[in-house]
Amino acid sequence: MNADELFLGSDRSGARYREAMGCAVEAVLAAFDDGGDPYSGTPPDALAARFDDPVVPEDGQGLVQTVDEVTERVLEHSVHPSNPRCAAHLHCPPMIPGLVAETLLTAANQSLDSFDQAPAATVLEERVVDALCDLFGFPADADGVFTSGGTQSNFQALLLARDRYCDRHYGRNVRAAGLPSAADSLRILCSEQAHFTGKQSAHHLGLGDEAVVTVPTDDDRRMDPDALDATLAELETRDEEPFALIATAGTTDFGSIDPLAALADRGVKHDLWVHVDAAYGGALAVSDDYGHRLDGIERADSVAVDFHKLFYQPISCGAFLLRDGGDFERMARNAAYLNPEAHDDVGVPNLVAKSVQTTRRFDALKPYVAFRALGRRGLATLVDRTLELADEAASLLEAAEDFELLCDPTLNAVVFRYRPRNGMDDDAVSELNAAVRRELLRDGRAVVARTDVDGVTSLKFTLLNPTATCDDVARMLDAIRSCGSAVADDPGVAV
Repeated sequence: MNADELFLGSDRSGARYREAMGCAVEAVLAAFDDGGDPYSGTPPDALAARFDDPVVPEDGQGLVQTVDEVTERVLEHSVHPSNPRCAAHLHCPPMIPGLVAETLLTAANQSLDSFDQAPAATVLEERVVDALCDLFGFPADADGVFTSGGTQSNFQALLLARDRYCDRHYGRNVRAAGLPSAADSLRILCSEQAHFTGKQSAHHLGLGDEAVVTVPTDDDRRMDPDALDATLAELETRDEEPFALIATAGTTDFGSIDPLAALADRGVKHDLWVHVDAAYGGALAVSDDYGHRLDGIERADSVAVDFHKLFYQPISCGAFLLRDGGDFERMARNAAYLNPEAHDDVGVPNLVAKSVQTTRRFDALKPYVAFRALGRRGLATLVDRTLELADEAASLLEAAEDFELLCDPTLNAVVFRYRPRNGMDDDAVSELNAAVRRELLRDGRAVVARTDVDGVTSLKFTLLNPTATCDDVARMLDAIRSCGSAVADDPGVAV
């Protein structure tokens, strides 16, 4: 293809673009829109064999042939998140408005690191952030920035929390002078069910995994405020200094939501930065029926929310919200070629100073299009349906003699074990469920997650798909039973 056919800007390239996008749409529909299984079951070695030819050949083969090749080699052997029996991870089916927005923002290719690279996009991101701050009950001086997801948002929260604490308690500007010698005593608190990114962030911040102190949970796997009080008292006797408390609104395994208001009280009492990791459960904020489960989130110092989970947007898309927007100054910096200080003086919007990224996608367009197309009520209907389905799935499991439900669902994660015979000990159940999950992936009829609960391997449905039904859940349970029989009959599969 000639250069004038590769880049937008001419009638000829426009025709090529229209043709190419049509080809891509047909490829996606051919691979995913057939009502089949959520995965082909192809094992890793067979997948690798499909890519034996050179990735970078001497001469190209053209776009149409390449798209056909990608369809056969990649799309047909990809997990299909829109299939109602794809229920393993926090991996949502992307809604069509999000796919449209993804097409628009990718073609526009705006970069949010300076206003002159993304003028309308910069202003729109600010408007979407304002709307999100309102949604979560933050005050007028709140602010935020779009991120790649919860991992980045959680890291940014702990970065600012650490720097604020060092400034207030040691008179130390960490950005300029680095960590104080007393940093070895700094501690981060979270529940024992919290996401691993708390420890990951502590590592990246120079504090180490051991700076993270986990707090026991109650019977509903929520952080226990009494246990938190005891932990804080113990830290004081050891002269250790807690500076941040991570509250989780939607744990990865059980969807548990910590008692946010009670934790906010402890934050005030002990001068802790309270960060709510609502990457999973933040979407409840749009729901009239379930929004009360986030009561207290409006008192947090910061919030992480993801749109590529229960807001049904393509990966990746998240936001970091800050109760006091002035705290962004702790990480802000200016670069003459991007955001000179003179721009600040005349009010040119500057988003790069709020982000740990420089080049950054215009991901704010995706929730904007979804909000405008469906409205809050439309989104709430989707979210509510998945929580209702989780309750229905729990009822199916409770009624089945060969399954055991491990916890009533809070969001739409349902954790259970397959125990086909009475008297099976936990070791046998653990081996069986691990083997069934491997067999399920090879079988392809259902994509189900595994996790460990009290040391025993267990299975999990993450029911993010609003189009899934109780019949789909029943079909997944039948697939588990079928794979369990295959495991028992196949001497080559360890149980």
